[in-house]
Amino acid sequence: MRRADPHPSRRRFLDVTGAMMAAGLTAGCTSDSARPGRHGGPAAQAAPEPVPATGRHQAGITLPQPAQPHLLAVVADLDATAAPGPLLAELGQAIRALTSGTDSRLLGLVPGDLTVTVGVGPRLVRTAGASLPGAADLPRFSRERIAPRARGGDLLLQICAGDPLLLPVVAAALLDHAGDRVRERWRQSGRRGTNVSVGNGLTASRNPLGFIDGIVGPHTAAERERDLWLSGPPAVAGGTLAVLRHMELDLPRFAALSVADQEAVFGRRRASGVPLSGGTAASGPELGAKTPDGRYLVPADAHVRRAHANVVGVGLMLRRSYSTDQPAPGLLFISYQNDLRTFTATLTHMETSDALLPFTTTTASATFLVLPGFDRRHPLGSPLFG
Repeated sequence: MRRADPHPSRRRFLDVTGAMMAAGLTAGCTSDSARPGRHGGPAAQAAPEPVPATGRHQAGITLPQPAQPHLLAVVADLDATAAPGPLLAELGQAIRALTSGTDSRLLGLVPGDLTVTVGVGPRLVRTAGASLPGAADLPRFSRERIAPRARGGDLLLQICAGDPLLLPVVAAALLDHAGDRVRERWRQSGRRGTNVSVGNGLTASRNPLGFIDGIVGPHTAAERERDLWLSGPPAVAGGTLAVLRHMELDLPRFAALSVADQEAVFGRRRASGVPLSGGTAASGPELGAKTPDGRYLVPADAHVRRAHANVVGVGLMLRRSYSTDQPAPGLLFISYQNDLRTFTATLTHMETSDALLPFTTTTASATFLVLPGFDRRHPLGSPLFG
């Protein structure tokens, strides 16, 4: 996790611009014979399909599928004198220009599958209504070592793309657009592991501990309407609630375990993601299954048992994990759900005896109301702050 520059907007944009120009000049020195597509050289890869920025829901949550491999999360505070409504509307316009490739601040980069997802923190939500979804702060949990500036925040910019070069450039453009109205708190970049088929037409990626992550979730349209998207009040309908947690991982201690012990921590086979109770990765664990001598096939403290929605008594989360390496090997965990209790009750239940938690230390934490989708006639954030 990287701390914020106290003056992040125009200076950061100029710094990134200079770096990109330098990279372009270096590329320009390449001889024709070495350029892709020339004289039998390798052809440039086709850009991924663009993702519409407008619609009922913001892009970057369920679209595209599977999710892009690279992410940059920027968390900022809004100046006390700045009105959130005009800022969010302007950010929505900038996002449309950036994702369509018409913003010159892209520096010639092709946006491809670029998405930008915007959320607002509890303090801003409470200014619109103290009882609205997203108005509650996250409680504190065990195994946290979080600096004050790495907890909470007013504004989330979640930037995802197949091309990692886009992430700092787009962040710089958006922060430059916001100007002195926002002050960055922290940012974290991450990358997803290779997608693995888990059955039923679904894919998931491996986390830094080597296990397939995010298998269980609201994957069908009915599950998403039930557990992911907010149905009301009207000002937030079509949005969702996001939780971000950055964790440092004790990789050496986990790697020192035998594969069998690692699998007991998760409750799944490392290679395939199949639960220790058998079946397929997508079918989910049989938590009551036992060995002939009466032992649970999925240990009592296994992560899949302690975090299981039916055991906790909550809905499903859409979960994503991104590998990080600054300042130490870690994981950026993001979950989306329409009830914050889905996350808080799950983590509270895990804290009592989840075998995975001793290998983690949380160093940043925040929750945001991801705003409903927008278009030209309905600016970003207008139902809530219009």
